[in-house]
Amino acid sequence: MIMIPAYSDHAANERTFLAWVRTGIAIMSFGIVMEKFDLFIRTLAISDTADGLRRAELDRISSHLGPHESVALLLGGLALIAIQTLRFAHNGRLLDDAEPHAVRAVRTGSVVSAMLILLVAAVAMYQAFD
Repeated sequence: MIMIPAYSDHAANERTFLAWVRTGIAIMSFGIVMEKFDLFIRTLAISDTADGLRRAELDRISSHLGPHESVALLLGGLALIAIQTLRFAHNGRLLDDAEPHAVRAVRTGSVVSAMLILLVAAVAMYQAFD
């Protein structure tokens, strides 16, 4: 039986990559849900012409940014998956190398994660105080 050298390290690298992919998909899904909900609210506002006060309230609930926040979340999720794919491949090559290496790829993932957290927080604050 042939064993892969450093199999547990490669498996941990793959599990981490798959966790990042799930996170990216969840962020992209949140963007899609936001856009669909905004479309639903706008449809309600257009169809409910009898009550002007209710229509004004529905217009207020509807996002003023339009699809921009949803596109930002979609692109952010795609960027996260792309960066982590490159990181997965890079770490796989480093695991096969016998020489020790400095850790520097963590910075990129942390920066992208921080940007996505700030984006989601900004959208939440905008929706809360609108």
